[in-house]
Amino acid sequence: MKKQAYNPYLPLNVYIPDGEPHVFDGRVYVFGSHDKENGDTFCILPYEVWSAPVDDLGNWSCPGIAYRAEQDPLYDRETRNAMYAPDCVRGNDGRYYLYYCLSGNRGKGGYSNPISVAVSTKPDGPYEYLGIVKNPDGMPFLKYANFDPALINDDGIIRLYSGTWYPSAEEDEETRCRNHTDETEAERYGKTPEHIRALRADGDAADGPHHMTLADDMMTLTSEPVRVLPLLRKGTEFETGPDGKGKGFFEGSSIRKISGRYYFIYSSRNNHELCYAVSVSPDRDFTYGGTIVSNGDIGIDGRAPEDRLNITGTTHGSVENINGTWYVFYHRLTHKSDYSRQGCAEPIEIDETGAIRQVEITSCGLNDGPLEGIGCYPAVICCNLSNGKMPHTSNQKQTVFIPYIGSENGEQMIRDISDHTLIGYKYFAFRSLREIVLTVRGNAEGTIRALAGTEADVIGSVSIHPSLSWQELSLPVQETSGTKALYFRYEGEGSFDLLRFELR
Repeated sequence: MKKQAYNPYLPLNVYIPDGEPHVFDGRVYVFGSHDKENGDTFCILPYEVWSAPVDDLGNWSCPGIAYRAEQDPLYDRETRNAMYAPDCVRGNDGRYYLYYCLSGNRGKGGYSNPISVAVSTKPDGPYEYLGIVKNPDGMPFLKYANFDPALINDDGIIRLYSGTWYPSAEEDEETRCRNHTDETEAERYGKTPEHIRALRADGDAADGPHHMTLADDMMTLTSEPVRVLPLLRKGTEFETGPDGKGKGFFEGSSIRKISGRYYFIYSSRNNHELCYAVSVSPDRDFTYGGTIVSNGDIGIDGRAPEDRLNITGTTHGSVENINGTWYVFYHRLTHKSDYSRQGCAEPIEIDETGAIRQVEITSCGLNDGPLEGIGCYPAVICCNLSNGKMPHTSNQKQTVFIPYIGSENGEQMIRDISDHTLIGYKYFAFRSLREIVLTVRGNAEGTIRALAGTEADVIGSVSIHPSLSWQELSLPVQETSGTKALYFRYEGEGSFDLLRFELR
């Protein structure tokens, strides 16, 4: 019997963000960074490649570590010890090539580390270090700011995209990405603030992303890098598109070819959303398409950033056709920071014009339908978690008191649920739901209400009282049937943690 699939789709103690999904020989493989649970920085763990049969997306497995940063000759324990978002492409020789950038800086005068390459005979490794992307003269490719490489085997042509964004010197403050000052960018890229300011002044060198092609050795450039999206200035469609400003490229390059069109998918300067641009050419004339997904559901039904339904932060991902259905892969934040991110996915539709409509985030993304409305579920599969004051975070841990997805002694739970917190799960197929049993603990004194359908449809309530140990609360509900969202809303004093709930 197949297991249900829910978000996050990997085991709850696994933190693989920046997901690049690829189908190889009947399995979908996700290549991503690897965060630490309750970590203090990005991408600090070795790469793992998880996969599932295309017809059983609740059955994910991993053979173990695929590649370690220490295998790269550029590795340095203090300054270049993390591997940022990778991508993988199957070469014309049938082998699998993994591309990534190490954290830090190569030294004076360099914009970034080179793009490193590892190779394996299997998609999930193990991988062996191969070399770096280089110019035809054999020198490392360092002209532009290398970051988040993305690849496609386009009928035998290996296309590589890479880049990041630095605001140019002449841009107005209102177009600068919030929380990305000279100092934070310098820390992130292993440079000095003066170097960052120099990059901003040299827009041609710094502003990505760029397209390149590779030789059969999978390392040597065979074309001059060409910028595929315009420099970000007021008045461009990427900054003043129909769904608002801030839609220009920030990071997270990804590329797909769908029905003869090239889809360039990226993290926008708004930081919480994946946007896309489309062209019939791989290296020019991309036009803005729209937003595919936001990890705070910003933009859904006109939702404003201040009304986000989760703590928001970085996102990075792509789309893939799996067994006839298109999905977008993205990630969510946990532990009140950008440093412990978990992979999620949602089905999408590409219409006859090639357009992708923004999708809401759900708890049942890969399940091919709603979750069963009976049985026990971990609380942390919630898709919405908000007290009405959820922040946007970037390169930091939040110290504000908000509900959040956290962990303790290896168990994942929703923590610090306080007055006016709303917890949402979309969707369940209910058949005569009559009772919900909640496993809770804390110093809360108040009322938990269950709602089905909308945030206003109360179907039952229960009082909660302080308990330092886990206790089960029986919440009787009006008999409920049909496919609906399920919400819990708390009103009262103090706060509590929610470990799981059972639908009866």
